[in-house]
Amino acid sequence: MADKDTPQEVAAKFIEKLKASPFVMIGLHDGQHSEPMTAQIDDDQPNTLFFFAGRDNRIAKGGAAMAQFVGKGHDFFTCMAGDVSTSNDRAQIDKLWNNQVEAWFPGGKEDPNLTLLRFDIDSAELWETDISVGGRLKMLFGGTIRSDESSSHAVVNSIA
Repeated sequence: MADKDTPQEVAAKFIEKLKASPFVMIGLHDGQHSEPMTAQIDDDQPNTLFFFAGRDNRIAKGGAAMAQFVGKGHDFFTCMAGDVSTSNDRAQIDKLWNNQVEAWFPGGKEDPNLTLLRFDIDSAELWETDISVGGRLKMLFGGTIRSDESSSHAVVNSIA
């Protein structure tokens, strides 16, 4: 593999990028469009993202899903496959609850429309587009970029 980083290193960078900008597009394999959601990360549960959602949210029914992430600087891309399910564990809700979530659910943790969803990631494909200065100049003038001037790419079964 010509890529610069190991799959584990790329996955670790993904977690850092996701913590900095926790927004993903996620959708079920049911023909409906994906939608933006704010991922909640529990470091004690690797390969799982959580989402606070309304019970009427289109992914709340659960099932096979795909999620996509783009880093804040458009320098990192991820596509994840897995399953969405309901996880209304009160301890988990307490652990992940924050002011941003409360803004969406003015009834607080007792809001009757509140549900906590979990996305268990089965596999992911990750791309880091950290192109070197030489590579950027080649792109600007139409040259060919060598693999050592390009990016890192990994296909993983674990993002932990």
